Amino acid sequence: MAKHYRTAAGVTFDVANYIVLTLFGLAAVLPFVYVIAGSFASDAELTSRAVFFIPKTFTLNAYEFIFSTGTIVKSIGVSVYVTVVGTLVNLFFTVTMAYSLAKRGLYGRNLVLNLVIFSMLFGGGMIPTYLVVKELHLLDSLWALMLPGAISAFNLIIVKNFFQEIPKEIEEAGRIDGCSELGLLWRIVLPLSMPVLATFTLFYAVGHWNDFFSALLYINDPGKWPLQVMLRQIVLLSQAAAGDLNSMDPNFVKPPDQSIKMAVIVVGTLPILCVYPFLQKHFAKGVLLGSVKG
Repeated sequence: MAKHYRTAAGVTFDVANYIVLTLFGLAAVLPFVYVIAGSFASDAELTSRAVFFIPKTFTLNAYEFIFSTGTIVKSIGVSVYVTVVGTLVNLFFTVTMAYSLAKRGLYGRNLVLNLVIFSMLFGGGMIPTYLVVKELHLLDSLWALMLPGAISAFNLIIVKNFFQEIPKEIEEAGRIDGCSELGLLWRIVLPLSMPVLATFTLFYAVGHWNDFFSALLYINDPGKWPLQVMLRQIVLLSQAAAGDLNSMDPNFVKPPDQSIKMAVIVVGTLPILCVYPFLQKHFAKGVLLGSVKG
């Protein structure tokens, strides 16, 4: 076997790439590490040390304080509900519409596709969307956080392209065996589409989990606020909603405001961060598989 010799320019290029990517990686990771460390730090340490990644004094006071009432727990429950149900709604409408548009013989298919592409370029805007939600009597309802964005045009097109790449012979074999269109979708198409479905499941879930602006517009009841809105209230406005000192032990010392903010950020980020490792491997594969054909 012939040996592969690398040139000095190639080695230099690889080293430069590693250095640049390492710096970008550290720039992305270190701030979050600092937030985690600060959430466990004491007031004196936050005051005396500008930046640190391992606290000298380890304390859970900030987490005890924010969980001293049911406010954060309830907002986490709202976020989990909106994320799970909203993602299921997204997948249902995206898959069913994409499967229909993948049929080249569908009457009016090109018109509908052009309307979908048009919606990617031009949106109704915040005020018309609010008026639509109001007229549908969805204000102060969690459905207002899920139904207005039930279908992403970009995701729809990618899934549609993926469905078109499935060999027609497989579907024809299913029809010979007596499958209806819904049977083909459920028994054949969906099992073959797990990579792209896993990819967009995570895309939709992350979008729902991180969304706070929709709740600011449509939800007036604080009891229905998702975690991101509660996090905003605590970080930007005050820490009063984070906990209740009256419910704590008399000897409990209120943690510093900075530590409370960091603890709330960790609580808001950690759940969705734990989902990434399970679906990350499907990202590139799922998107690329659906982007080959138009």
